[in-house]
Amino acid sequence: MSSLAAASILGLENKKRISANLRREFGVSTAMTRQTDITMHFTNETPLGARRAPLSHACNPKALLLFALLLCSWTALGSDVTNQPPRNNHGFSYFHDEVRDVPWSIHVLKIERARSDLELHSSMGRGTALGMALVSAQAKGLSAGLGKPLAAINGDFYHSNANYPGDPQGLQIVDGELVSAPNPTHVCVWIDAQGNPHRTNVTSQFKITWPDGTTTPFGLDEDRPSDAAVLYTAAVGQSTHTSGGLELILERTADGPWLPLRVGQNYSARVRGLRTDGDSPLTPGVMILSLGPKLSARAPKVAAGAVLQLSTATTPDLSGAKTAIGGGPTLVRGGSAMQWSGFQPRHPRTAIGWNKDYFFLVEVDGRQRSLSVGMTFPELATYMIKLGCEEAMNLDGGGSATMWVLGNVMNSPSEGHERPAANALVLVQKPKPQK
Repeated sequence: MSSLAAASILGLENKKRISANLRREFGVSTAMTRQTDITMHFTNETPLGARRAPLSHACNPKALLLFALLLCSWTALGSDVTNQPPRNNHGFSYFHDEVRDVPWSIHVLKIERARSDLELHSSMGRGTALGMALVSAQAKGLSAGLGKPLAAINGDFYHSNANYPGDPQGLQIVDGELVSAPNPTHVCVWIDAQGNPHRTNVTSQFKITWPDGTTTPFGLDEDRPSDAAVLYTAAVGQSTHTSGGLELILERTADGPWLPLRVGQNYSARVRGLRTDGDSPLTPGVMILSLGPKLSARAPKVAAGAVLQLSTATTPDLSGAKTAIGGGPTLVRGGSAMQWSGFQPRHPRTAIGWNKDYFFLVEVDGRQRSLSVGMTFPELATYMIKLGCEEAMNLDGGGSATMWVLGNVMNSPSEGHERPAANALVLVQKPKPQK
């Protein structure tokens, strides 16, 4: 079966699941959900970003109300979008935009930033550890303590390494826990302690200070080169998956912060023991500092009981950040599209953007000639601006491009089915505070 045929079948299956989900979430009848299709079909004469009217509304008043509730009847997609009042009492809305001339099939989730009960969190493929998993599975597997998952998109690009599946190429912070180091050549999005988003390149200043005062930079939860140091936490799994070199088993000293690892912190760690055969087990409360064979030959000599200082500083300072995810390139900066030169290919795309009032999660289907051919970076940047974004960043795309909303994959993946991703951005509704 071709990918296009499989994608079409997947779309039909999605609509069946969506109908069932709407009945469960909103208590509407089967007949109503059939009339209130989750997709919107538009005339193909309308310019990109302008308002498009559905071809027909063969619905009763209750169905129309549900239609407006979930899909957000935007009256404009221009610069005045930030002045619009909230469209529903859920704080978020899903919108399917079709531009048939190209063609494009675009899935948009619009989230009110003022809603204190809604948060964006990053997820890991294996829940509490790095790995590969479907976006839908990552959303459903998010810690229940964070709240109810409402929607999700795929996240960062990742390294293909059998020993470290799902190792993100850039920074990742999961509910305040630092699980992947920043890559200075990759842009990332991070959300500070006050809930404000930022888009920038982040440079690692991670370092070990040895007892003699010398320092060594280190990576985090990743493949260890022979001439470098990597700090491993339980986020990488049950062991370091290394071979040879020297590994220092680190435990907490009497005072100061410890696990889970946080960005922008200084840690005091005591050497519990040393191993030279690699693949050290990661037990609760322990971190492993692994030195490659070349580095271990010239590193300062330490014994059990020695105390090391670890720093997870970054530039800029991300202290207190609860969520971060890498990607790139930057699409929109200060309301203006970035510039690209040379040939620009069209592919399935995923992106995040925002202005002072809203977040926008966007997925563009691609590689499906009769449905959607995908976008270039300039086209995606233009679309994000038309949504009203002041800032926007591209995420992993291609076969990974996925949008999940209320239990359903909304888009048509280019391979005909969901593909595992290293991480995801998940919109959650926080638990109500107990009285």
